Amino acid sequence: MEIRSIFRDGERIPERYTCDGDNVNPLLEFSGVPSEAKSLVLVIDDPDSPSRNFVHWVMWNIPANTKRINEDSAPRGARQGRNDFGNLGYGGPCPHEGNHRYRFRLFALDILLDLQNGSKADVEMSMKEHILAQTVLTGTYSR
Repeated sequence: MEIRSIFRDGERIPERYTCDGDNVNPLLEFSGVPSEAKSLVLVIDDPDSPSRNFVHWVMWNIPANTKRINEDSAPRGARQGRNDFGNLGYGGPCPHEGNHRYRFRLFALDILLDLQNGSKADVEMSMKEHILAQTVLTGTYSR
């Protein structure tokens, strides 16, 4: 399974997709999703945040046949949780200092998650024993 975007793994995330730009999600493309997958989960977080692993986007019950998420959008039917900015949906990179890594993690699950609302912790607990495949794309950003 693979996740791709307009930046390559390890490259800088363009400013447009950060709090210094338009703060919209970048185009994401998925391939190699297992045929038995029932849904996808996307988690974007910053493990370099000094206080905790900062959540920028958590989305679940993405249809398993989704091949791409367009810029500034979410797939129909997907559920979005609250990010650590306190908002639903995407919140772009916005580090106070230093160069941070942003992990775009994609999971293929054998179920739909029975969550109406949820945090990253809720989603991770619910999907724990249902992961068929996973992949990660890492971008960087500094101000």
